[in-house]
Amino acid sequence: MHLKRYRGKTLKDALRAVRQDLGPDALVLSTQVVQDRGPRGWLGGTLVEIAAAIERPALPEVSDPRHTVNEPSDRHVEALVARLGASGLEPGIARAVAESHPIEQRRTASAANLHTTLAGQLHALAAPDEDFAPVEVFVGPPGAGKTTTIAKIAAQQRSRQGRRLGLVAADGYRVGAVEQLRLYAEVIGAPLTVARSVDELDYALGTARRPILIDTPGRSPGDDVSREMFRVLGRQPGVRTHLVLPANLPPAHVRRTFDRFLEARPSRVVITKLDEADSLAPLVGVLREANLPISFVGTGQRVPEDLHRATPPAIAAWVLGDHHLQGAIA
Repeated sequence: MHLKRYRGKTLKDALRAVRQDLGPDALVLSTQVVQDRGPRGWLGGTLVEIAAAIERPALPEVSDPRHTVNEPSDRHVEALVARLGASGLEPGIARAVAESHPIEQRRTASAANLHTTLAGQLHALAAPDEDFAPVEVFVGPPGAGKTTTIAKIAAQQRSRQGRRLGLVAADGYRVGAVEQLRLYAEVIGAPLTVARSVDELDYALGTARRPILIDTPGRSPGDDVSREMFRVLGRQPGVRTHLVLPANLPPAHVRRTFDRFLEARPSRVVITKLDEADSLAPLVGVLREANLPISFVGTGQRVPEDLHRATPPAIAAWVLGDHHLQGAIA
């Protein structure tokens, strides 16, 4: 086996160097963050270092029938675990995927067949592609992308299905958010209701004649105003709540956000700003722990293009961060 080490500013850069030098059959054995050389390193700059190897033809060996023949397969599993770990997957998940990968494909696992195995393992992370509930509520911390997500959903339905969804701006505390949603509503021809109080929200819910998307303040559901708002929503039938989270949040921060918005009772997650993260991989473990499937993923600021339904193939492509697999994203 021929072993070499490669460095890059990002994981993608290092992986690209591996593929260019050793080819698509290279095995990623380990990955680590190391200090850069020279002045950049003195200032705390870092690089991603990957140890990779390629099998070289060897003379056939006479095997001892008294010993098992599982060792090569185990070695290939470990290589797959390291390769998946390099994408950011937690070790336990990486191992589960590697061990479920077909034995005959482990030694030369291509991005495409590894993507297929990963999609099967992450099937439960994709929310069913259901029609809209009568009331779709979007909650989350400030700056998570709730307003833009709602605008993208409404614009996609208007342009692709000719369907008008109702918009409700319940974020009366941020004038900018209301005006942003009002602008989108005017462009796509969607009805907008501004609910600056609990009574106005109650009225909007009672008079809705079509599915509505509700933009909420980025406040904790535990404060008095938010608690009253969620009490009103709790009385309404057909409410589905999405917790909106940026993809670049650390897993520990995501866990705290889940705890903070527990009272909102979200049943779905929307991941935004994937373009600002290397991949979706670091969040897979915490999403599985929370048992909350992903409904939509935002991949940029364009309205309505940069929003996608979360499907198992698409989630796997986002986890691997491989542009060659982007065709999996509808």
